[in-house]
Amino acid sequence: MDQTDVAVSNAIANSNPKSGSPELTIREFLAFKLGDEEYGMDILRVQEIRSFERPTRMANAPAYILGVVNLRGVIVPIIDMRIKFNLAQVNYDTFTVVIVLNIGKQVVGMVVDGVSDVITLTPEQLRPVPEFSSTIGSDHLLAIGSVQDRMLILLDIEKLMTSAEMGLVTQAVQ
Repeated sequence: MDQTDVAVSNAIANSNPKSGSPELTIREFLAFKLGDEEYGMDILRVQEIRSFERPTRMANAPAYILGVVNLRGVIVPIIDMRIKFNLAQVNYDTFTVVIVLNIGKQVVGMVVDGVSDVITLTPEQLRPVPEFSSTIGSDHLLAIGSVQDRMLILLDIEKLMTSAEMGLVTQAVQ
């Protein structure tokens, strides 16, 4: 294992809430689509997946914050990741879904083009993220996951949603 493989393994291990447990070598990710790209996030952060419904717009909110919805008595901000990641075309159709996330003590909804499946990845299937300029900060990326002919961009969804740039939630209690 070279230095970059160790760094990827450490990043994955450090993002796992059960750090130090034997099952740490295998992780499950929810695979979802944004435009032509496939992404993945830790399945443990997902509360539920819902069909898209138009949220109530909030005045002066950034364009990527579509508004809020009432989810069983909890007011949930809805973020359209397609707008946040500057995708050329944003369509709302029958495949558009909202992934409801538990981030710290906050519940957040994330609009995506669709979800495909839950993927189990081992450390051997993870590759370091190459350095390049992107709409996603490199500190918000865990690794590139490789499953047969598929490649997933694995997001550290907690770091992304709690970043100052998003302005949504405060940093989770350590």
